[in-house]
Amino acid sequence: MTIKWRKSSRSATSDNTNCVEVADLAPAWRKSSRSNPDNGNCVELAGLPGRVGVRDSKNPDGPAFALSAASFRALVRDVKAGHHDMP
Repeated sequence: MTIKWRKSSRSATSDNTNCVEVADLAPAWRKSSRSNPDNGNCVELAGLPGRVGVRDSKNPDGPAFALSAASFRALVRDVKAGHHDMP
């Protein structure tokens, strides 16, 4: 997870004392090594506290979902076994 700090607009003073910084918590997304950009099948993953985020890399501002670590492992196991192959 990437943490970006920014100074709160509510805490700025003329002499820069009593300033508060606020953390914007943004997940660090990475493209799956199994993604295939040639056929448009690209998946990105992000480590979240206790979860794994999943999204379509072609639509980074679109919907994403999070699975528990155990559910993600089960999904990967099922995909490798071919249980989610398209006919």
